[in-house]
Amino acid sequence: MLISSVNPANNQTIKEYTAHTTNEVADKINQTHQAWLHWRNTRFEERSTLLHKLAEQLENRKNELAHLMAIEMGKPLKQGINEAEKCASVCTYYADNAENFLKDQLIETEASKSFISFQPIGVVLAVMPWNFPFWQVFRFLAPALAAGNCGVLKHASNVPGCALIIEEMVKAAGFPAHVFQTLLVGSDAVEQIIEHPHIKAVTLTGSNGAGSKVAAKAGELIKKTVLELGGSDAYVVLADADLDHAAHTCVESRLINGGQSCIAAKRFIVVKEVEDEFTRLFVDKMAAKVMGDPLQGGVDIGPQARVNLRDQLHQQVEASIAKGAKLLLGGKVCGGPGAYYPPTVLSSVKKGMPAFDEEIFGPVAAIISATDETEAIALANDSNFGLGAAIFTKDQARGEHIAATQLEAGSCFVNALVKSDPRLPFGGIKQSGYGRELGMFGIHEFVNIKTVFVG
Repeated sequence: MLISSVNPANNQTIKEYTAHTTNEVADKINQTHQAWLHWRNTRFEERSTLLHKLAEQLENRKNELAHLMAIEMGKPLKQGINEAEKCASVCTYYADNAENFLKDQLIETEASKSFISFQPIGVVLAVMPWNFPFWQVFRFLAPALAAGNCGVLKHASNVPGCALIIEEMVKAAGFPAHVFQTLLVGSDAVEQIIEHPHIKAVTLTGSNGAGSKVAAKAGELIKKTVLELGGSDAYVVLADADLDHAAHTCVESRLINGGQSCIAAKRFIVVKEVEDEFTRLFVDKMAAKVMGDPLQGGVDIGPQARVNLRDQLHQQVEASIAKGAKLLLGGKVCGGPGAYYPPTVLSSVKKGMPAFDEEIFGPVAAIISATDETEAIALANDSNFGLGAAIFTKDQARGEHIAATQLEAGSCFVNALVKSDPRLPFGGIKQSGYGRELGMFGIHEFVNIKTVFVG
């Protein structure tokens, strides 16, 4: 079986890779398990040194990595460079903080001594998507290696070059052989990989369908999972918001990675009092964004990652319009080669339309009118998803209260776009998944939180 890397800007095949056979996959998992038997006993100083070297690899090769992202999945070069730098930052973060996160915690009991010890569990399988082909992997890989675990990666099949270069950089940084390996396989191989006795846990970032299948298989085998799935993030704009700032931030969030991000803003819920002015500002700012070849400077939006994904996106737009949404900008499939889709704005969006109910994975914004703050919050929460949300208001205390206690999401931001940060836990609720990545909570997901009691 061949795995093809196709440039979404022109639909040209970049390279074809031979997929690993079932026996090769089993051998690689066994190798990684053997590597773990040694790696789990390494000192934090050694792990830290190697993670810093991996961060150097990412910094030194960021232009190369950005070019690879551009041709494999359409990310503009500047955004690719930022992604590589963010990967370096997560390596540095865990290099500097893992020892503290994992140190023994003394607990007073009737014992002469009792404490909690955090121990690595083994080989973790990562099933990762194409939209952030380096960041999604490194936010799993850095804490896993820092904790003394090892990993194998089943990456999305349209970014095999990115998958292989991650393995190459881990080796170049000086990590022991096989502590991390890439498995070039299709999605149909995942269940069998989970069945391997040396796979101790699974982390997946991807669609709800993929998450459901992985969770079911891992649950059958009593293996721990962390799932980061879809999102339909709501950004609530109140009457007292700084509208220019809100519109700018909302556009920036909606167009992250060409709109192909689980935590990109998707539903913009605006109180009626300021809806017209916000909409005018929002449409103007969306229209000013430049779409084009991701290898060219000054481009804000490259192509969608695949033609079939672009076509699915357009179907969602057309279905929403057929149900009463109004098209204010874009909404037309671009002519010529490539998977391009323009920045698009829909207004009069209501429940029952794909633009309200479904995850819209592309540069399409849905403006939703609310009579007041109470209805705006209710509309924001009226979703099967719960990954991120944001609130815009000049009253900071009010914004904090709404973010902390009223919006139903794993991350809630005030007057800012939702983003992941190595220092803060990240994950969702509802159909957006469970478990947390990043921060102290992220590194604790895949360790044995062990009680030690000395009588």
